[in-house]
Amino acid sequence: MSFWKTKKLTEMTDPEWESLCDNCGKCCLHKLENEKTNEIFFTNVACKLLKLETCRCSRYNQRTELIPTCLDIKQLDVEKYNWLPSTCAYRLLNEGKDLASWHPLISGNSASVKRAGVSITSYAITESSANNLKDHIMKWLN
Repeated sequence: MSFWKTKKLTEMTDPEWESLCDNCGKCCLHKLENEKTNEIFFTNVACKLLKLETCRCSRYNQRTELIPTCLDIKQLDVEKYNWLPSTCAYRLLNEGKDLASWHPLISGNSASVKRAGVSITSYAITESSANNLKDHIMKWLN
């Protein structure tokens, strides 16, 4: 049986944890929070460390030092995963759901994320291309 079906997120080894990331890039998009409602709004503006072609962080091991607002998901309380995209494996598993059919651990192919239209590669822009983040809010992305 697959490790993600038998273990809680907190029980996973580092390699198991890392393999859950599908490299969609959604969590690396800048987000804005409505301070009155705590609602999170995703933008199409990617963190400057994200390689848009691969949706992988160019400085993954140093990301939280280089970008102080970068959140290390593994260090967060799982009860706070509700801000993650609805397609995120960490959020899905925390909510008791299974991985999507396009997830690389299910499909056996990392290209399945892009083929399924889940990757941000078709619409994300770089920080240097954006002016006001409010102009880049994506209302349909969750």
